[in-house]
Amino acid sequence: MALMKGTESSARYFDEVAGEWDTLRKGYFRDEVREKALDLARVRPGERAADIGAGTGFLTEALLGRGLEVVAVDRSSAMLAELERKFGRRPGFRGLGGDTEALPIETGTIDCCFANMVLHHVENPPKLVGEFFRVLKPGGRAVLTDFEQHGFDFFLTEYYDRWPGFHPAEVAAMFRAAGFPSVEEGSLGEVCQAESSEGARAIVPIFFVRAAR
Repeated sequence: MALMKGTESSARYFDEVAGEWDTLRKGYFRDEVREKALDLARVRPGERAADIGAGTGFLTEALLGRGLEVVAVDRSSAMLAELERKFGRRPGFRGLGGDTEALPIETGTIDCCFANMVLHHVENPPKLVGEFFRVLKPGGRAVLTDFEQHGFDFFLTEYYDRWPGFHPAEVAAMFRAAGFPSVEEGSLGEVCQAESSEGARAIVPIFFVRAAR
């Protein structure tokens, strides 16, 4: 993989679009992405979940709706403000600012951990996966969803992605290297779609990696 974009550019982009992110996201991928991710993790009411790179709460909303407590982590102050506005009064919600590669979550305190469309923005993907392993309880589950490797350069120049997607097996190998004894990867059966400023259109398959600690 070749590193493409800086952290500052990505953070600035998400600060700028936070107020309209919910509308933008609907054009990129369907709500079914989160429902399938939660089903893969076999979430149960009363569990404690971590939504890493939570944005404005795409996954957080569904997790709260299924009766889980949620720790939502994002490095964008504007995204955190949106999270607080939407969920701050909901029982079981907690929003935290922090680096996805050094999560502000205590070791061994999470039942299920999620990252949706986050890995391609992370400078060091194996570090994020290692943090999943650290914060999960024994027997805890992790589900990561992202898009497969592609050749659309405008994802990197206009959306400030750091990586042009991933091969699912490559990400699964990161989970095994982090210490997860049970790892599975596959197609989520969904796509991410976007259009460049010049009208080029991309449709990229979304994959999942599911792991148990």
